[in-house]
Amino acid sequence: MPKLLVENVSKQFPTRAEPLVVLDRVSLELAAGENVAIVGPSGSGKSTLLSVIGTLEPPTAGRVTLDGQDPFGLDEPGLARFRSRNIGFVFQDHCLLPQCSVLENVLVPTMAAGGTSAESVRRGRALLDRVGLGNRLDHRPAELSGGERQRAALARALVNRPMLLLADEPTGNLDRATGTRVGELLLELQQQQRMMLIVVTHSARLAGMMTRRLQLDQGRLEEE
Repeated sequence: MPKLLVENVSKQFPTRAEPLVVLDRVSLELAAGENVAIVGPSGSGKSTLLSVIGTLEPPTAGRVTLDGQDPFGLDEPGLARFRSRNIGFVFQDHCLLPQCSVLENVLVPTMAAGGTSAESVRRGRALLDRVGLGNRLDHRPAELSGGERQRAALARALVNRPMLLLADEPTGNLDRATGTRVGELLLELQQQQRMMLIVVTHSARLAGMMTRRLQLDQGRLEEE
């Protein structure tokens, strides 16, 4: 069974004075089908932790393994392939390409993972249908509502069948009702596909949907 292990991870950034410690010996374990919310005050390092777990930022110390592999031991092209094939990202800003159709946006990660195939297109269409956008395939992001854009971003995050899904404030730009629907859809898809899910959020409502809730404060991660 795939598993995420974060072991005594620290992250520091250099300053003119002493190093700025953002993460201090953080540990986390997550298995396939499990989900967790990470909450904490602004500036506590939540997004930095997701960046390290998502292999976008190397840790200063400690170790991250996903399905038994340490991605930071790979060269840069290997790391990019690992990330594209195994990790999906959903951000507060949907980050859709304005010049591309909804379907083209969803298929962007398949290009980095080895090229878009007929199977990828079928999966992209099926995911968009699943998130309620099956009739908006050729629309541009500007023609969608905020909730629709975030649902398209969710479909994009899932198109490569990642084992780990990372969501950074996925409902932060949405009104309460739309945010609740997106959160419910996020959790439903995660459970159906047996992925690991980590959600960083300020929303008590979204955090309350998750099985576990962890608090990150002053660089330390603890059960809430």
